[in-house]
Amino acid sequence: MSTLPWPKAILFDLDGTLADTAKDLGGALNRLLAEEGKPPVAYEQIRPLASHGARGLVELGFGIGRDHPGFDALRLRFLDQYEHGFCDETTLFDGINPVLDELARRGIAWGIITNKPMRFTDRLVPVLGFSTPPAVVVSGDTVGVAKPDPRPMHYACAQLGVAPEDCWYVGDAERDMAAGRAVNMVTVLASYGYIAATDEPHAWGADASIAAPSELLAHLQR
Repeated sequence: MSTLPWPKAILFDLDGTLADTAKDLGGALNRLLAEEGKPPVAYEQIRPLASHGARGLVELGFGIGRDHPGFDALRLRFLDQYEHGFCDETTLFDGINPVLDELARRGIAWGIITNKPMRFTDRLVPVLGFSTPPAVVVSGDTVGVAKPDPRPMHYACAQLGVAPEDCWYVGDAERDMAAGRAVNMVTVLASYGYIAATDEPHAWGADASIAAPSELLAHLQR
């Protein structure tokens, strides 16, 4: 087990890292596809792309690129569909709360930096059942830009009063690792999350990788 610098705070991505949101995201996509008279997409195809959000799922379901003239209208309709079921089947990944309990015991703050819009994050986070609430929540539109832009990372650190180099960032997507590296955070890849067969996580430059939330604690053993 590699030795990582001791953190004052550990920040997490939400979808695919703390919470398993793929079924609700897939439900929104398939309701939209049904409205358009198109066949549903299997969950097995949706899950690896769930971290790509509305844009990635619209691309998957409709087979069109982001430059398609109807793309943005479909994206907005996807978000409206998600509004009707964003916490129907979403749950925390097994082992998340024991990790958070241990962070609290050690006096390490924790928070969330997600690309999910505030309209969902602000309502979803309070009902997920975290054993201890996050000290900060930064959504995809909190500061007007989303990861991999480093500004959400800087904002979270400012809210916590902690320097970025004293933080770890845990996420399951390339953008997460890029955003964390950009501000000199220690980056930890949640390989149990939403990673597609075409992704190349070995090339994302993570400082460590965990196959389950509980493995994060092994990096804190001293």
